[in-house]
Amino acid sequence: MKNYFKPAVFLLSLWPVYIITYQIFFNKLGPEPVDRIINHFGEWTLIFILLTLTMTPLKKITKSLEWIKFRRMLGLFAFFYASIHMLSYVGLDYRFDFEPLINDVLKKKFIFIGFSAWLLLIPLASTSSDKMVRLLKQNWKKLHKLIYVISIFGVLHFIWLSKTIFFKPLIFLIILIILLLFRINFSKSDTKI
Repeated sequence: MKNYFKPAVFLLSLWPVYIITYQIFFNKLGPEPVDRIINHFGEWTLIFILLTLTMTPLKKITKSLEWIKFRRMLGLFAFFYASIHMLSYVGLDYRFDFEPLINDVLKKKFIFIGFSAWLLLIPLASTSSDKMVRLLKQNWKKLHKLIYVISIFGVLHFIWLSKTIFFKPLIFLIILIILLLFRINFSKSDTKI
């Protein structure tokens, strides 16, 4: 893949921002604009987490290392959208009133697990540079295996949040299961070699 693919992927990764900016500007957020913004960035967070997890299977299937070049960028976009999702929730929904927010984090399981997933993304985002890879050595790989826990937490957050509409969360769950099964299959075949 040529050098221009990375800037193209970067610009495409900003698509969720373009969408919501258009909807805000043209008053297309619907009857519940706050929920629309929060849910929009929440769904895109999950999409980018799954895209990040897709890079290694694509590398194995195509036998091309080019896919791995996008993994870090996609992972950082996942953190970016997770942070907007969380800040939208705290700022737009709770108006930065932390007492009821902390109450909800402790009492509502979907908020607790979503907040936990965001917290776990922080060390991954902060150790994504080449310098940190060199500094942490083998521990870097161990730390970044947290992405599996985060992806499971993210899907559970979506399932528990969707009290009645399960179609979208189930699609995410099926994709996640497939991606995790790919990892198990590849790790088993790797040990035989």
